[in-house]
Amino acid sequence: MTPTPDEPALELPGLVRDRAAEGRAKAAATRARKVAETELATVDPVARVVLEVPLAHLDRVFDYLVPAAMDEGAVPGARVKVRFAGQAVDGFVVERTAASGHDGVLSPLRRLVSAEPVLSPAVEALCRRVAERYAGVSADVRRLAVPPRHATAEKEASPTSPPLPVLTGCDEAWSPYPAAAAFLEHLRSGHAPRAVWGAGPGEDWPALLAQMAGAALAAGRGTIICLPDHRDITRVDAALTALLGEGHHVTLQAEPGPAARYRDFLAVSRGTRKIVVGPRSAAFAPVHDLGLVVIWDDGDDLHAEPRAPYPHTREVLLLRADEENAAALVGSFARTVEADQLLRSGWAREIALPRTEVRARALVAVSGATEQALERDPNSAGARIPREAHQAMKWGLERGPVLVQTPRAGYALRLACERCRTPARCTACAGPLGLTGPTTPPRCRLCATEATAWACPECGAAGLRSPMLGDARTADELGRSFPKIPVLASSGDRIRATVDGAPRLVVATPGAEPVADGGYAVVVLLDTWWVLGRDSMRAAEEALRRWCNAVGLVRPGGRALAVGDPAQPALQALVRWDPAGFAAREAEERREARLPPAARVASLTGAPGAVDDMRALLHLPEVADVLGPVPVEGNPDEERLVVRVPRAQGPALSRALVEAQRLRSARKLDPVRIQVDPPELLG
Repeated sequence: MTPTPDEPALELPGLVRDRAAEGRAKAAATRARKVAETELATVDPVARVVLEVPLAHLDRVFDYLVPAAMDEGAVPGARVKVRFAGQAVDGFVVERTAASGHDGVLSPLRRLVSAEPVLSPAVEALCRRVAERYAGVSADVRRLAVPPRHATAEKEASPTSPPLPVLTGCDEAWSPYPAAAAFLEHLRSGHAPRAVWGAGPGEDWPALLAQMAGAALAAGRGTIICLPDHRDITRVDAALTALLGEGHHVTLQAEPGPAARYRDFLAVSRGTRKIVVGPRSAAFAPVHDLGLVVIWDDGDDLHAEPRAPYPHTREVLLLRADEENAAALVGSFARTVEADQLLRSGWAREIALPRTEVRARALVAVSGATEQALERDPNSAGARIPREAHQAMKWGLERGPVLVQTPRAGYALRLACERCRTPARCTACAGPLGLTGPTTPPRCRLCATEATAWACPECGAAGLRSPMLGDARTADELGRSFPKIPVLASSGDRIRATVDGAPRLVVATPGAEPVADGGYAVVVLLDTWWVLGRDSMRAAEEALRRWCNAVGLVRPGGRALAVGDPAQPALQALVRWDPAGFAAREAEERREARLPPAARVASLTGAPGAVDDMRALLHLPEVADVLGPVPVEGNPDEERLVVRVPRAQGPALSRALVEAQRLRSARKLDPVRIQVDPPELLG
């Protein structure tokens, strides 16, 4: 019977009994949970926990009690929640002990987030060493090392590795490099050789790195290979798959999505994959039985982490090699000053081609066009692309694809009066005028206002010329010079990964050069004066790195031509293919100027008052030089203080900075951004 609104609803006796039983069950479960929380683990009841708190004065381990209900899951490396300062804070268990050195009452772990040990002891120790090296907080480093949890992926089992195929050909592949045989022998024997590898022109370096990783895997050792960008990762991934087959390696990168990345991370953490390929974050991968760490093209600025504490992949890998007694290989076509320092200090040995082999692989020449010739007649193809370059392109197109490297993207990046060469500027906002195509009118690069009726304010002329040309204008010029040849452009957000081996012209900006099937017949480097003219102490080193990377794509027996001043030391080093000698000369200049890597430099940036407070808290070594503070360019509200010490005093400087950061954090003073050996000091 349905009750009326004036009558109370009647409950059936069975329903009342069910609700009472449910209430008793809930009460029993609550009592059991409370008992389990108060009952401690019988073995090693104390967990040492690191907190995910980016405060320098809290960068240490804290002791918590382990409830019996969490005994099995609270293993070293597991994620937990703890009560700290009245809040629930994330953390990682790093150790279980029988007793605590803390005199007070310990709190129990609040919750076991995951029993998956994602922070291995070796990686946790590495995070602390990186934080000390760069005067940062280890919690910031752990965020780089351990990806966010994905619960669904964590519940899945990691597939086991298939049987390793019989590997042959590694020694033969590396045979052109005489010193490589000793490196491979030590690697297979379980030792920790260290080397700086200078790859020769036209080298298939992904295949050689795959052979090196395969040799380590055959000896039961894991490998980490860190690369600048996803195109290099794709090439090494393909080389490893071709050599080992599927199921022996993973690529740790963000493109596949968080679930796929975490799934691959777990495969490494669980030991089912022992070869890791990826960008800078892969340096922290928890590889079991790590035997080899590799960094390719260590001069690329993509290896510098843009987040605090701003570590460089090369330094992270070298610290890890030392921490886990692993072999280390620093490879590139060019050579950085930092790699030269590793050789000079005796930390590493050199792996390089004999000079006779280098000369047989590629012929590099320089055509004497300069910036002054371009300024005399910037619209002349003979000034910017001289006759020798056209002849080289014609020779190459008879044999295959030709690569043309130009240092800037766009069409006509700057415009000037054709009569007096006064820079052309917008009448609305005074921004620079430029062209986006051969038929588009000039427009402002800042406000996009078209300047169809522009006239020079100095001489009244209406004609415009372009002293700075981009890749689109270069492709347009070459299309007119070689009308029957297809012209492809690769730059900006339209980067091509590969091109086939058919005759074609490929115009690309540095770092965007596609890989040609079989290699390029000819590589032409335009506007070398512009790259060398950058306002940076690293300009020449970076220019040579970009040119060597382009020439490295040439096929054996191919040619390369650089358009520029033959007297430039960087171009002379390119012609001789002597990046080692160039790096040695640059290193000598750095030593005279007391700059990294000959010295350790720290940059302290913040509000003027915060920088003053930090300076007062610092207890620096007596040999330290304090430069500044000076206003930060483009930000008048901030100042920068630079501290410089000899290289041997680098650890002492880092310790002083860490201690000052702890005091600043504990006293709640204004923040100061600290960068150790910051790239911007050298450009």
